[in-house]
Amino acid sequence: MTRPPRTLVLPPRLTASARTLRAAALRRGLRIVEATASAVPEGLDGPGWAGWPEGAGPDASSGGSGNAGAAGNSGAAGNAEAAGNTAGEAPSVHLHAGPSFADVVAPALGIALLEAPADWLARLPRALTRREILALPIGEAYRLRRPAFVKSPNDKGVPALVYADGSRLPGPDAVDPETVVLVSDVMTFADEYRLHLLDGTVHAAGQYAESGRLRLGPAGGDALAFGREVLAAAGETLPSAIVVDVGRDDTGRWAVIEANAAWASGCYSADPDRALDTVLRAAGPATGLSPHDRGFVR
Repeated sequence: MTRPPRTLVLPPRLTASARTLRAAALRRGLRIVEATASAVPEGLDGPGWAGWPEGAGPDASSGGSGNAGAAGNSGAAGNAEAAGNTAGEAPSVHLHAGPSFADVVAPALGIALLEAPADWLARLPRALTRREILALPIGEAYRLRRPAFVKSPNDKGVPALVYADGSRLPGPDAVDPETVVLVSDVMTFADEYRLHLLDGTVHAAGQYAESGRLRLGPAGGDALAFGREVLAAAGETLPSAIVVDVGRDDTGRWAVIEANAAWASGCYSADPDRALDTVLRAAGPATGLSPHDRGFVR
């Protein structure tokens, strides 16, 4: 019996990192479904979607009215895996995209999006963050009278910036005052690394910044060791697949920068095949969730 085919859904306007993951998925034999710019507003059964394998798409995943046999696909490798589908077995659909696209598409395809709790960073021990971090409604953050780094926990609703004080934050006309944001002391990092965590291990890693500027390179042993320290202390408070960014300041202290959903994160200089492993787990069929991961669905 052959394994059912897997499909990776991608948004319009792919980033360089997304193209790298797309290539890794094709090498692995996944079928690629790419949306056009009009695909989301027109619906999953519209002409902006192409490449659904037989038995996949909205019809298979959510009982919708989509055209599961829409013409077109990306690459012969996708055809090879689709040809191996076993009758009666539902194909596995995964997703790699930003939050706005994912929030529309994932429910219709039966995809569960895993992410860290909104207050995860704020609940970490100070020894892992090296700074004060609070999770609170933005309505309370308006009262800040000092510079602070403020961001949305799991999307880009509130831009991640250093704000001179609370009056500089997006106002109540733009953001619901009850929206939770992370407010942290300002900390400068000499170098920054992205760790792709899977099943309690640092599955892939790479450097992405130096002194606040893009710099790609391998992750050294110290970064990997700190990643293992984070997992030992807080691994049970994370889903089985997640991205955690860490950094080192000018004095050599290591700290957690933030957690990001693997399905929405770039791979930078990490091994793309191993980064893809985290993406597939972090955004896959809801029916395949482990009991642990059910508590981390977006």
